[in-house]
Amino acid sequence: MQAIVADPATGMAWRDVPDIAVQPGEIMIKVAAAGVNRADLLQAAGHYPPPPGASPVIGLEVSGEITEIGSGATGWSVGQPVCALLAGGGYAERVSVPAGQVMPIPSGVDRHDAAGLPEVACTVWSNLVMTANLSAGQTVLLHGGGSGIGTHGIQVAHALGARVAVTAGSAEKLALCAELGADVLINYRDEDFVERIREATDGAGADVILDLMGASYLDRNIDALAPDGRLVVIGFQGGVTGELNLGKLLAKRAGVIATALRSRPVDGPAGKAAIVAAVVANVWPMIADGRVRPIIGAQLPIARAEEAHRLLRSGEVTGKVVLRVSD
Repeated sequence: MQAIVADPATGMAWRDVPDIAVQPGEIMIKVAAAGVNRADLLQAAGHYPPPPGASPVIGLEVSGEITEIGSGATGWSVGQPVCALLAGGGYAERVSVPAGQVMPIPSGVDRHDAAGLPEVACTVWSNLVMTANLSAGQTVLLHGGGSGIGTHGIQVAHALGARVAVTAGSAEKLALCAELGADVLINYRDEDFVERIREATDGAGADVILDLMGASYLDRNIDALAPDGRLVVIGFQGGVTGELNLGKLLAKRAGVIATALRSRPVDGPAGKAAIVAAVVANVWPMIADGRVRPIIGAQLPIARAEEAHRLLRSGEVTGKVVLRVSD
């Protein structure tokens, strides 16, 4: 079969690689498209090796159709359109996935666009709801409102009845955030998000903050939290080492939680299969009735994977970048 082979020295190329076989308990998918994520950029540069046992091929999410079902995997049919959350292997013609990480494509979603859903849907639901317990009437601050996670998170939080505040770096991105349901729009280039979130909440702060930046935002995120607030860190674009004022945290009875999706086990109460099941049960109906839709900023053929990575790295794209593998 063919797949993207990445070398930090020579770049990425679509070439022949050893074929794969479906494993017990897994589903073989003929890939229609693969979503592009920041973890892919890190892996291509040699900085984020896959978990033990995972495919060395880049790619954490795909859409396509089932071509083979491994022994012990039930509830699926050959030819069924699906999308899936992966530990690796997405930038390829075929991928074998644990059955618990496979999802039907939501009603009304284009087969290629569906490749941009698994990672954001599982990240948003597992962190905002399963970890931070976001509920109706609470205020959530989403950093990177124009990103794939941000655009999806706005819609899900809005559908849950939360008040949504976002940061983004341009008027165009903030306009889309407002269209998707954001209530408080903060341009991080010329506004202080701590001041703005306090103004918007009569001084209380945000009940939940979902942060992609890490160290550079740590202290100000604590300042922006409400009493009993929860800061969930899912990225480190602003560095990995910061100073945490425990006095501020204690005074607010607040919590700081760091989570990762790729390294979770398949099974268990916090495993990928449990997250996938919760997403299908709770988020897919939101997509089916129009409250949530995939936001795809760009689609490129798989042979242009390096260009797709440059586009995501630039920050110019809004929403997800998707690579088309087949028609």
